[in-house]
Amino acid sequence: MKSALRFVVAVMVLLFARPAAATIEYHISLKNPEQHEFHVSMQVSASETDQEIIVALPAWNALYQVRDFAYRVGSVRANTPTSPSSNALSVQKLDKQTWRISLPNSALRAAEINYTIEWDDPGPFNSQLDAHHAFVNFAEVLMYLPTRRAEQTAVQFDDVPQGWRIVAQLPAGPAANSFKADSYDKLVDAPAELGKFDEFGFAEGGAHFRVIVDGKNWRHDRLQTYLQRITKYELQLMGSAPFSEYTFFFHFGPYPEVGGGGMEHANCTAIASSSVEGAGATAAHEFFHSWNVKRIRPQTLEPVDYTKEMYTRALWFAEGVTSTYGAYTLERTGLWTKDQFYGDLAGQISELDSRPAHSWQSVEESSLDAWLEKYDDYRQPDRSISYYNKGQIDGVLLDLAIRGATDNHRSLDDVMRRMNEVYAKQGRFYNDSQDVEAAAEEVAGVKFDDFFRRYVAGADEIPYQDFFSAAGLELKVEMHKSADLGFWTTGHGPGAPVIVSQVVPGTSAQAAGLKAGDMLVALDGQPVPRYLPGWLHNRSPGERITLRVHRDDNDLDISFALGANDSKRYSIAEMASVSEKQRRIREGWLKGTTD
Repeated sequence: MKSALRFVVAVMVLLFARPAAATIEYHISLKNPEQHEFHVSMQVSASETDQEIIVALPAWNALYQVRDFAYRVGSVRANTPTSPSSNALSVQKLDKQTWRISLPNSALRAAEINYTIEWDDPGPFNSQLDAHHAFVNFAEVLMYLPTRRAEQTAVQFDDVPQGWRIVAQLPAGPAANSFKADSYDKLVDAPAELGKFDEFGFAEGGAHFRVIVDGKNWRHDRLQTYLQRITKYELQLMGSAPFSEYTFFFHFGPYPEVGGGGMEHANCTAIASSSVEGAGATAAHEFFHSWNVKRIRPQTLEPVDYTKEMYTRALWFAEGVTSTYGAYTLERTGLWTKDQFYGDLAGQISELDSRPAHSWQSVEESSLDAWLEKYDDYRQPDRSISYYNKGQIDGVLLDLAIRGATDNHRSLDDVMRRMNEVYAKQGRFYNDSQDVEAAAEEVAGVKFDDFFRRYVAGADEIPYQDFFSAAGLELKVEMHKSADLGFWTTGHGPGAPVIVSQVVPGTSAQAAGLKAGDMLVALDGQPVPRYLPGWLHNRSPGERITLRVHRDDNDLDISFALGANDSKRYSIAEMASVSEKQRRIREGWLKGTTD
């Protein structure tokens, strides 16, 4: 195994460690932003022996989804920088995301590559250019040289609208509106915000924090309180800041549940939310990614392959346990009450239990299948569980198990700090769940093979009370009737039609005449919500709804009563009588301390 690893490392050195003598320069023009097109000019030098230059645009970035950004690219042209009009170079497309520029003349030692790419999608996982602002995830806009990713890069914004400012968590370049990076990978790990945004900053733990805010209906004092408490606690938890400066990018607007969210980067994060409270909760998760996933990183995600899926079994830890610490941070800083923390954890358990797939899909398998999440059918409860959801639960249970086994002398916090020391600070990557298990066993001094076999690699039913009793807690359950639509849909992306994919036999929706293939036009006279399960939470069984559907070139109104689902609703309560050990473990767990 070690010899194979050395071979892989040697190959990657040959591919990506070319001396950073040449600089790859980008110019991004924002001329006519209302057209939503970035005009990109890319200048690339060549060696004396190069006969061609190969460039490509990533197929994925940010989300674990192949989104094929190249479909947005306009015509690709190339010429020599010195005489562009008379020295056009041959451009040949090799596949959906790769182009070859020929250098027939040995005297030609550089090429200028020009193209346009259209983006007008809000949110932290996309890029956007409009008359109001620009947000740029560089991997979605800038091509790269597959064999020269380690070379120094520079990017300059041109034709910037009057009054706009620019922020990116990158070193400033020599010219106005320019930035530089040591490699393409570092460049694309730092998005840029351009526009007339608000900005403030603060210092914490020896680091400086910048806060960039685009949008309205937010309170400076409230947002700063959230961020200062979150950063202070997580920096203390992990011991120190792995950066000297960090930037929070916030977009406040009418983001539905599926339209907001956050995206982590090594030294910054981008967050979209409709409220300060939602933004703060997301920040607690995203900021912890500064360690977990960006630096405490699985080997299966390194080096990044922008051309295809990268499969890992560790997203339950990289994302799910990060959610564990997002909730811990909110509770331990007082941003959440204890009851809110208990309620969130009970809600996570309710969510997992409500998905029939939890009986057969493990959280490791859910991690592997992350690339299927772009398909609506895959996200149905009988098809999958979420590695965020079960990963968060597993993080809590492992923490309680460690505290119980060590009489509250060790915790999951010690595991995170150990992995930070052994992997992040040493520039090493861990081997998925195997190394997480090893770190937990090293910290606690006991074996956790049964836990990882049954609840991480396996899909055994979790005996929650066995874990919660260590902290003097009870998991209570009551039956609950919730509203049911009686049908499933596909197509919830921006601008995508919402199509009925399946109507459940025997439901009132079927009796009313709803059919698979119907396109939903309106619901009770209003636009169809982008997230129907969220809309359904506020409805009751038996409530009548009216759907307007488009079928065979006709619009039809279909009315029926919502059905009912029997589901379990969990809650967490503190036992009335506990031992001294249970009390210590519970207090340590809630406060983030050990004895």
